[in-house]
Amino acid sequence: MRRRLPSTNGHAGLPDQRLLQAAFDSAGAGIYLTDLAGLITMANRQAGALLGRPVAEMLGADAHDLLHRGADDGLTPHSTCRLMGVLEHGRPARGEESTFLRGDGSLLPVALSAAPIVQGGQVLGVIVVFTDITERLNLSRRQAGQLAMLEDFNARLTLVTEITSVLTQTLDVDEALRRLGRLIVPRLADWAMVDLRVEHDKVERVVVIPPADQAAGFPLPEPPGSLLARVLDRGETVLLGPGDIARKPDSGMAAAERELFAARGAVSAIITPLRTQRQVLGALTVARTDPVHPFDATDVTLVTDIGRRAGLAVGNARLFGRQREVAEMMQRHLLAPLPQVGHLEMAARYLPAPVGSQVGGDWYDAFLLPDGVAALVIGDVVGHDITAAAEMAQLRSMVRTLAWDRCVSPSLVVSRVDQAMSAVTDVPMATMILARVEGSEDGPWRLRWSNAGHPPPLLVTPDGHARYLEQGRDLLLGLRLGIESTRRDAVEPMPAGSTLLLYTDGLVESPGSDLATGLARLRAQAAAIAHLPLEDVCDEIVRRIPHGTTDDVALLALRLPACGAGA
Repeated sequence: MRRRLPSTNGHAGLPDQRLLQAAFDSAGAGIYLTDLAGLITMANRQAGALLGRPVAEMLGADAHDLLHRGADDGLTPHSTCRLMGVLEHGRPARGEESTFLRGDGSLLPVALSAAPIVQGGQVLGVIVVFTDITERLNLSRRQAGQLAMLEDFNARLTLVTEITSVLTQTLDVDEALRRLGRLIVPRLADWAMVDLRVEHDKVERVVVIPPADQAAGFPLPEPPGSLLARVLDRGETVLLGPGDIARKPDSGMAAAERELFAARGAVSAIITPLRTQRQVLGALTVARTDPVHPFDATDVTLVTDIGRRAGLAVGNARLFGRQREVAEMMQRHLLAPLPQVGHLEMAARYLPAPVGSQVGGDWYDAFLLPDGVAALVIGDVVGHDITAAAEMAQLRSMVRTLAWDRCVSPSLVVSRVDQAMSAVTDVPMATMILARVEGSEDGPWRLRWSNAGHPPPLLVTPDGHARYLEQGRDLLLGLRLGIESTRRDAVEPMPAGSTLLLYTDGLVESPGSDLATGLARLRAQAAAIAHLPLEDVCDEIVRRIPHGTTDDVALLALRLPACGAGA
């Protein structure tokens, strides 16, 4: 049988004041009680220790006026104070990040829980339990700082990845640098510009993002006192703070730099070289206008890396451009002038691939055979750049030689070319059409040809009817399948005044479109302009090449005399 313990204060089950105080003092949190007026009636030792106040001095003080503060150290208004609300409404309240005033004037961040003291249905006061959350907040701030660092690192890594991607997507230097500027602004800087060396003692401003009032491409001298000259000559990155930007310039170029910084509100800037392994090609300048977020050492590392990547891209683009110019010049010189044949009109066009693509092995040729017949050739060597141009020259010479050697059908000549190609040339594979335009000056005329894997000829009659000559198609040159291939000739009558077009696949193939669409487009265009002079026909066809074509184009056109023209 359970024995009831004697009460020490005459009220069964209620401890006396000393026992209650001992219980409060043993708690692991600060505790204080107030009466209905909000005056502190009791506080434990932990509350005094946390608040830096003697407990005796706290008793009788107005808890709100003594302790309750906002994060800005201002006294919390009664109307918004959670603890005053507990007294007024009798409902518990919690505060995860509240602030109490310590005895030394500092603020103590606390988490608190307040509940009304109720007896007989009446609110008599409030009990407040609170803990110090300084360490928890510090940990949270450290975690937030680490998270911010990770997010910043990820953003920088993403930026560098995107910059690398855009710099490698085009070999047009100006376009690549414009894309670079649009990525840097506003993600890294408020504005940016790029200057490139164009001569030993001059640079050219090629990009300003957002665009400046002054025109891009304005030649700038390089006096030794300017920051730009320092970057270009020494290849070092320069970090500028507000004091550096405001410093009195010591040269005309330095004054122009300071004027630009002032006009665009720069308070912090970085100038870094665009360099390859052997030389400095230019400089990238980035600037910020917010004094609260100037560039720091981390930004210098990032911008220096961006400048290095941009420099390599510019260097590669310039090297490619020089190689491309050589290949294009070589290719144009290797394309012989068209022969003068009294009763036949000929025209040709060659368009190198757009900037950013490689020169291909497209070629055309026309010459008179020993029997007086005009031979037409169109071809495309597999491969690109100078190598393709050189291989094209080898193949062109061999076709001319073998076609002149014997007056035989085109298919026999093409077969001999295919057999000899691997032995006497470096050409791996190629497509080609070799054709003979047979007929006297007054007609009738016919086309005899052999097609080695090339797009079909297009015949356009004077009335605007256009059709592809699909006959005679055979394997391309150089396949070497280990089987004997018998090539065939095709023969097609050609009406007086008709136009024949031989072309390479760059004319009918473009990104985002299939070959059938390109062939249909060319046929419709040729039919619509068949009445124009032959030179105009060629001009119109190449003018209408779809934007985005990445291959070079060769076009060879033939027009027969109209009926009775030779009389």
